[in-house]
Amino acid sequence: MKKILLLGSGELGKEFVISAKRKGEYVIACDSYAGAPAMQVADCFEVIDMLHGEELDAVVKKHQPDIIVPEIEAIRTERLYDYEKEGIQVVPSARAVNFTMNRKAIRDLAAKELGIKTAKYFYATTFEELKAAAAQIGFPCVVKPLMSSSGKGQSLVKGADELQHAWEYGCSGSRGDIRELIIEEFIRFDSEITLLTVTQKDGPTLFCPPIGHVQKGGDYRESFQPAHIDPDHLKQAQEMAEKVTRALTGAGLWGVEFFLSHENGVYFSELSPRPHDTGMVTLAGTQNLNEFELHLRAVLGLPIPCVKLERNGVSAVILSTIASNEPPTYRGTEEVLKEEDTLLRIFGKPATRVNRRMGVVLCYAPAGSDLDALREKAKRLAAKVEVC
Repeated sequence: MKKILLLGSGELGKEFVISAKRKGEYVIACDSYAGAPAMQVADCFEVIDMLHGEELDAVVKKHQPDIIVPEIEAIRTERLYDYEKEGIQVVPSARAVNFTMNRKAIRDLAAKELGIKTAKYFYATTFEELKAAAAQIGFPCVVKPLMSSSGKGQSLVKGADELQHAWEYGCSGSRGDIRELIIEEFIRFDSEITLLTVTQKDGPTLFCPPIGHVQKGGDYRESFQPAHIDPDHLKQAQEMAEKVTRALTGAGLWGVEFFLSHENGVYFSELSPRPHDTGMVTLAGTQNLNEFELHLRAVLGLPIPCVKLERNGVSAVILSTIASNEPPTYRGTEEVLKEEDTLLRIFGKPATRVNRRMGVVLCYAPAGSDLDALREKAKRLAAKVEVC
């Protein structure tokens, strides 16, 4: 039995813990608030500020984990190098977590060192630098913090008059004490995908069938698998994903995002060194192994014979329209569960805020069936669930 310290205990962490418990592992779930989803299924939990290095050190010393699995960005990631030197396995690796949780590091690695195609970009530590960068890139452009998650602080800037707001919003959405923004060329893409990529301790890099997704305000709203993609574009995306994950090192599942343009090809966008929110569609049984099982097997060095598509699937998120510190209740769940080939997952978050993800509706159908109709079904059903 391995002792796993999970840093971040949201809905993705909860599913990872469920997979770990099914393999007989011991899990300590950490987050900044009590009652987080993963804490509800873990062996024990700790409430700490993971941006506070001393608090992280204290938890590691107390529990002496074999493995540390980061689930969120808001962590004092530099400490992970120290834990790795002490012989603790960091997932996928301390290098990977530090690079991918800093857009500057990962973008420079991909574009400048590995020659992977990305949008044109600049950095800004002052408003004057932001204005100068936007003038070079042109409008529209995308402005976002170097370190953030779930679209926090991200803006699509359509003109110079919107830059001041983008600067203030970007800084307010930045993680911890980081006050630097990245300004990107706006790619006119036809679609975007997540390519779940599995790196193994002993075995080849594996790829899941591509997942299409729709975002709003930089945050995921729906995903569907398999996404339609030109075979040549898929090959390019797989080559890019393998190149960047190999450079970052380590074993685990990665969520690698790409923009697809019929005119200009494939652009690398983002990378997460852990299960991806859009990958929750795999809970609909779209693959022989869902993303959380794949992550766990890779982390533990267990065999993964193959990853293959089993059926079509879609996910649509359930959003809160209210803000409350009281535990929520839900209306409309019976209407969802009356539907065939439909699953409902309520995350169990103990409080609400406007537009917070509180659950997901999953619908599935045989491979080759009408994916657009399935997407409409999932969105219609998700809209029936009211967070109270």
